Amino acid sequence: MNLRTFAACFSLIACVPFAHAADGTAGAGNYRDKNFDYFVSGDPAKPRAAHTEFGLALMGGGGKLDSAYRFIATHAGGGHIVILRAVSDDSYDPTDGNYGEAFMKEWGPVVSAETIVFHHREASGDPRVIGAIRNADGIFLAGGDQSNYIRYWKGTPVQEALNAHVAANRPIGGSSAGLAILGHYSYGALDGGSMESKVALADPFDKGVTLEADFLHYRFLEDVITDTHFSQRHRLGRLLTFLARLDESPASNPGKVYGIGVDEKTALLIGADGIGRLAAGSAGSAWIVQPQKAATDLAPGKPLSIADVRLVQLDAAGSLDLKTRAVSKPVAAATISIRAGKLDAESLASKIFTRDKPLPGED
Repeated sequence: MNLRTFAACFSLIACVPFAHAADGTAGAGNYRDKNFDYFVSGDPAKPRAAHTEFGLALMGGGGKLDSAYRFIATHAGGGHIVILRAVSDDSYDPTDGNYGEAFMKEWGPVVSAETIVFHHREASGDPRVIGAIRNADGIFLAGGDQSNYIRYWKGTPVQEALNAHVAANRPIGGSSAGLAILGHYSYGALDGGSMESKVALADPFDKGVTLEADFLHYRFLEDVITDTHFSQRHRLGRLLTFLARLDESPASNPGKVYGIGVDEKTALLIGADGIGRLAAGSAGSAWIVQPQKAATDLAPGKPLSIADVRLVQLDAAGSLDLKTRAVSKPVAAATISIRAGKLDAESLASKIFTRDKPLPGED
C-alpha cells in the first residue's frame, strides 16, 4: 500500500466512528464500552444530507410525540440522526427505547440513526463519540437525569460539538431532561433530586436550586430557561424561583431572562424565523413566564416574593415570536404576583403553581 492509498483509507476510517454491518442492519454494529454504549440502525458511512435546516424541538416529556420527531428528521434532510442520553450506572438495554428504529421506520426516512448512552464523563473525549456527533444531520437528547448531561458534557468536546451542530443550521431536540438543558440557562438537578415548587418557593436558596449557565448556546434561547412536565408536575412555582435567582445573578442577563415551560406530550417547534408553534397532536400547552421586575427581599431562608409576572398560555392555535417574545392568539394570559411563597390571588396560575408531593413512579 503506497502512502496516498494509506492516507485515503485512514481518512475514511476517521469519518466512520464505529464499525457497522455493510448492509446497515439494525443491531449489527451495536457496541459496548466501559464508558458508553452504542446502537446503530442504517449506515452512518453514507454521505451526509445535502441540505439541513435550523430547528429546535422543545419536548415536555411524558411520552413520544411523533410530529416532533418528524420535525427533527425533516429538518435533518433525511440524513444521519444521533440520539444521546446519559445514565449514572452501566445498565445496558439493547433496544434503548427503540428511538433509532422509530427514526428509521416511523419518523423518517433517514439514512441512519445512532444512539450513544454515556456512562462516564470520559466518553465525552472519545474520538468515536465526537465523530458521530460531528457527522450528525440531526440530534435528539433523550430524557433521564439532566445532571448527568451537565456532569458528563460541560467543558468537553461534546459541548463544543453540540453548539457547533446548531450553529451550522442543523436541528436538535430534547425531551424532559433533554429539554431541561436546551436553554442558555438550566436547572441542573445537581443535588440528586428533582426540585418541587413548594420547596423552591419556601427558600429560593435551598441547596437543591442548582442553576447552570454557559453550557448550550442556541439561537433564540439566549435569555431562556426551560422547564418540563410543566402543568402535570405543577412547576410554575419552581420556574418563578429559578427566574428570580437568575435575575440576581451576575452570570445572567438581569431583567431579560424568561422561562418557557412545556407540558407533557407537547412540543414547541422553533424554525429559522424564530417563530415557535406547538407540534401537531400536542396534548397540552407551552407557558411563557416573564417577570417584569426583580423579586423583593430575595435572601436565604426567606420565601419568594415577586410581583407583576406575566404568564401566557400557548396552544396549537397560537405562536411565540422568540425574537420579540410576542405571543399570537394566546389561550389565556394573566399578570400574577407571589407573596411569601403564595399566589396573591386565584388566577390562571393556580392549577400549575405547586403541589403537595410527587406522584409515585416519577423520575
